[in-house]
Amino acid sequence: MAELFKVLVVDDEAGMRSGVARVLNDYSINLPETKSEVRFEVIEAETAESGLEIIESQHPDILFLDHKLPGMSGLELLGKIAEKKIDVLTVMITAYASLEAAVEATKNGAYDFLAKPFSPSELKHMVRKAAGRIIYKRQAKDLAEEKKRVRFQFISVLAHELKSPLAAIQGYLNIVNDRVLGNELGAYNNVINRSLIRLEGMKKLIFDLLDMTRIESEQKKRDFTDVNICELAKKSLETCILAAKERNIAVNLEVENDVTMKGDIFEIEVILSNLITNAIKYNNDNGKVDINISTNGEWIIIKVSDTGIGLKEEEINKLFKDFVRIKNEKTRNILGSGLGLSTVKKLADLYNGKVTIESEFSKGSTFTVELLKDSQEFLKEENESRTF
Repeated sequence: MAELFKVLVVDDEAGMRSGVARVLNDYSINLPETKSEVRFEVIEAETAESGLEIIESQHPDILFLDHKLPGMSGLELLGKIAEKKIDVLTVMITAYASLEAAVEATKNGAYDFLAKPFSPSELKHMVRKAAGRIIYKRQAKDLAEEKKRVRFQFISVLAHELKSPLAAIQGYLNIVNDRVLGNELGAYNNVINRSLIRLEGMKKLIFDLLDMTRIESEQKKRDFTDVNICELAKKSLETCILAAKERNIAVNLEVENDVTMKGDIFEIEVILSNLITNAIKYNNDNGKVDINISTNGEWIIIKVSDTGIGLKEEEINKLFKDFVRIKNEKTRNILGSGLGLSTVKKLADLYNGKVTIESEFSKGSTFTVELLKDSQEFLKEENESRTF
């Protein structure tokens, strides 16, 4: 659907006004860079005074403003527009084109200058430039508003996620401080352990946030090396094997010989760590986790299966979004940031890969991550194709 731009022509020459109207009323442009189609509707005014009334009542997008007008001049109207902080893109038109006039008009807020007489093609070229400028400006404003909204949402979610464990820890410390359970240190073991668990959850949230911001900000330089997936998977297992043993969860790692890829070791470790941690955390006691790493042509396939609580179909669609945690009767007491899987997906995208899931509620889930073996070469080819 085409977007309609209102064009106001303020000129005391009726022929000039009607000429602009004839050219633009049936004119439309496509702006592929902004994926926009724009059509135009021309409004006419003979004086600056009547033009100002139209500007205030009809809010045109583009103003073609004659420099010499009876009564209020074009520059004076520009001053009124600036004073009232009216958002309209102004192009000055005059038969007396000069550098001084152009500089003066620009100082007063004009976007560009069009000297009389001008051809239809010159008018169309100017309108195309003006429309592109307006759309880019609106998109920039929308982006700024979106960033503001996301930042507010981020802070709100972060405050919510930290508020609960902080309140719990404060409550536990008050129990200790007030000696509610007596003076025997052993009586407070459970309180101390629960405080430590809450602190671990907060620490995991902070680490997940750091991982996410490093990826999204692109501040961290990606260091591509030969990554041994088998060794890295074993390293990731070491950090969470104790949690598996405490709940008698068997962990089985199957890796093809010499599975290597070109990648950033930090990024690959984050993927493996998040998948394995989730498989253990959302598993049942006495359950099982199977980790299978293989190759398929140019792809590395990481598959992590568990015999845990699984997901309902409607829950699967919510995964991979920031701060999204599936909350039901089985996950209520499981701590998490809601950032692990969204980080995995962002990283998979960096390797031209994907993340898929197969799950059955109460029976378990299988997460599969596919990564290009040499995404560095892929990025190089993609950049070269863009250059030419």
